[in-house]
Amino acid sequence: MKLKKSEWFVSPIEHKDARAFIEEHHYAQGCSHTSVYRHGLFKVSEPDNLMGCVIWLPPTKPAAMSVNKEKWRQVLSLTRMAVRPECPRNACSFMLSRSVKMIRKDGRFVSLVTYADERVGHDGLVYRASNWTYIGKMKGSPSWIDPKTGKQVATQATKTRTKQQMLDLGYEVAGSFAKHKYVLHL
Repeated sequence: MKLKKSEWFVSPIEHKDARAFIEEHHYAQGCSHTSVYRHGLFKVSEPDNLMGCVIWLPPTKPAAMSVNKEKWRQVLSLTRMAVRPECPRNACSFMLSRSVKMIRKDGRFVSLVTYADERVGHDGLVYRASNWTYIGKMKGSPSWIDPKTGKQVATQATKTRTKQQMLDLGYEVAGSFAKHKYVLHL
């Protein structure tokens, strides 16, 4: 089943709603406590039923500079994207393109970056379909999991935690996995 554009729309949503959706529908089962933008996917016939969402926030300084050295403070990262399993197959690309249009219209950011995680079999097809530029495969890095909840855990919190600190917190390495990097200049 293919999404019919006239039957769907994308709109800004509250962070708490995006976070709850991501906890239920994204493989990482969580996200940051803040965001710059959150956009939700809805059916026109069910405007209160969130069917998907994207979350955007600034990347780390090194990641931003790798995308746009002169305007690194105007780089934004797509950190989470998920849709309900019953969504049409092109729902992600529809939601992503509408989200990017809203960001472009706002005018605060000049470049976007995102990564497709090989740990879960992603290669970035949705980004290629949405005209993002493939930068390449990034070096593999450890993927940390909280064994109590199964949630993915980032080493970067208020500061970057060492391997020993992650182990001391009870987290486990699920393996080392590469990511595919994509960029879109607005």
